Amino acid sequence: LESALNYFVAPLPSKSCVHDSPQRLQAMLPTSRQALKLATSLSTTGLKGLSTSSAASISFAHVPEAPKDPILGITEAFLKDPNPNKINLGVGAYRDDDCKPVVLESVREAERRIAGKHYMEYLPMGGMKEFVQESVKLAYGDDAQCLKDGNVAAVQSLSGTGSCRLMADFMKRFMPHSDVYISVPTWANHHNIWRDANVGIKPYRYYKAETRGLDFEGFLEDLSAAPRGSVFLLHACAHNPTGVDPTPEQWAQISKAMKERDIFPFFDMAYQGFASGDCERDAKAIRLFLADGHQLGCSQSYAKNMGLYGQRVGAFSIVTGSKKEAAAVESQMKNIARPMYSNPPLHGALLVTKILQEPALKNLWYDEVKMMAHRIILMRSVLRKNLEELNSPWKWNHITDQIGMFAYSGLSPEHVDKLAQQHSIYMTRNGRISMAGITSKNVNRLSEAIHHVICEKN
Repeated sequence: LESALNYFVAPLPSKSCVHDSPQRLQAMLPTSRQALKLATSLSTTGLKGLSTSSAASISFAHVPEAPKDPILGITEAFLKDPNPNKINLGVGAYRDDDCKPVVLESVREAERRIAGKHYMEYLPMGGMKEFVQESVKLAYGDDAQCLKDGNVAAVQSLSGTGSCRLMADFMKRFMPHSDVYISVPTWANHHNIWRDANVGIKPYRYYKAETRGLDFEGFLEDLSAAPRGSVFLLHACAHNPTGVDPTPEQWAQISKAMKERDIFPFFDMAYQGFASGDCERDAKAIRLFLADGHQLGCSQSYAKNMGLYGQRVGAFSIVTGSKKEAAAVESQMKNIARPMYSNPPLHGALLVTKILQEPALKNLWYDEVKMMAHRIILMRSVLRKNLEELNSPWKWNHITDQIGMFAYSGLSPEHVDKLAQQHSIYMTRNGRISMAGITSKNVNRLSEAIHHVICEKN
């Protein structure tokens, strides 16, 4: 190949060559023809004609299989189980009292209203403008001063995961000396997101196993020890996986401590409305921080509270110090999104915008999200009541003290294994129960099974 290419990159013969002897020119032709023939063959057949020593070899034999997601493993085991009374408490998606997926009527009506009325063109890098405007109002309040002042940089994102990833990459570029502090425990994907963005990760204490509640003292100690300029990842409501939220008074102390330490709060708000049934109440922590004068970031997702799991629709925003700062930050958000996914999808943004802009649809959605939250709250109460009536050796007040999609039961990995093996009840091995998987039809069996495994002698 090298020999052939040398002929084609060599300079053309000089004029003097024209006067070379006919014999010399004739001698050059066969070699030139061979080079041309070889190059033509390579251009059509690639390297097939070369020896293996000349060709580069590509192999993926060194690539290991990635570990399975623990939720996927639970689902696979559940599906293989032939028991007709099996229970899946691992899936983090809402189910009705028949354990069926739900599409909200507000969403169906929004679909009917937008059907056939829009082109399928690309959205801008920052997404649909009306969607972003409605989202930040839902998070910060219709009358938020930061919105009136134009201090909020915001873009449409690929749900909560996408928002967090945009924040992680933003930190890497523009807050390179800041680590992100993540609660122990947290949603597992938080670690993946910031790790893959090459941002330093530090833990802060959050859950106290002895009380199955908040380790408030440990939280404040870790907060006080964090360097100035650090970023704390906070769950705005319905902490995943524990269901343990600070009280309003504790949030006020956390806000004050962060303000004094110049800590940047980043709220992951995946469950607004879904926690208490009230969107305003579930955003109280964020609005408290705003009232205290914080600049902050927020990730929003419409997966849980509108049931738009597969639409991948959310928003990412940062409250800055000025309108000028907001314009610059927003331009960089878009710049980060461009090589990552170019621009966000259209359909989910249309649905959310239609629901939030039309008062009748918005009120219907408020009613529906309240219904979902209250069904889960009811199942918490029934589960606790059943366990206490069985004279369980454990206290179960934490089941109703916690809030949102998940309950941190306190069950050990061994308890969880026995529930699966002996009772066909499946959950993650940290004892996290997806409350949406509990129904009026299976809560009694679940209560009895939990009571059995914790009382069983080894």
